Amino acid sequence: MASAFQERKLRGMFAAFDADGDGYLREEDFTALVDRWSRLPGVGPGTDLRRRVEALLMGWWAALLEAGDANGDGAVDMGELLSLVDQLPAMVSDVTATADTVFDAVDANGDGRISPEEHRGLVETWNGQPTDLTGVFELLDLNGDGHLGREEFAQLWLQFWTSDDPAEPGNWLCGRFSD
Repeated sequence: MASAFQERKLRGMFAAFDADGDGYLREEDFTALVDRWSRLPGVGPGTDLRRRVEALLMGWWAALLEAGDANGDGAVDMGELLSLVDQLPAMVSDVTATADTVFDAVDANGDGRISPEEHRGLVETWNGQPTDLTGVFELLDLNGDGHLGREEFAQLWLQFWTSDDPAEPGNWLCGRFSD
C-alpha cells in the first residue's frame, strides 16, 4: 500500500492528470494530457514523437484502468491511482521506457541533455500551468553539470514513481508538492 509520503507526492500529479477537475481520471483526461504534451517542440501532430507520447500516455491510462478501476465505472480516483503505484516497483522496465519517451519529448533541442529550461517545460506541461521551481533543478542534477543526461533522468523518473524515501532527489522531478 502506498505510503502517506507517496500519496502526498502524487496528489499533485493526480490533479494535473484530472483535466476537468472532477476528482476522477477518465480517458478524456488522458486525451487532454496528450494534447498538452503535443504543444512541446517536436511533439506536434503527425510526428513520430507525437505517436510515441500518445501511445505511452494512453498505454498508462489502460494500465491504470486495469489496475485501479475496481468498480468498473471507467473512472479512477486517487485511491485507485495508488493501487497502480503499488505495482510500479515490479514494473521497472516499463517505468524506464516511459522515462525514455518523456526525455525525448522534453529535450527540445535534441542535444541529449535536459537543461533547466527544458525541465521547466516538463513540469509545466504536466501541471498545465506555470510552476515555481526555485532550487528544484539543483536537487535533480546529480552530477552537478547543469543538465540531466538520459541515464540520470531515468534514475530520477524511477525514483519519482516508486520511491518512498523523501531524501531521494527524484521525488522533486515533477516539481514541488504540498506538505
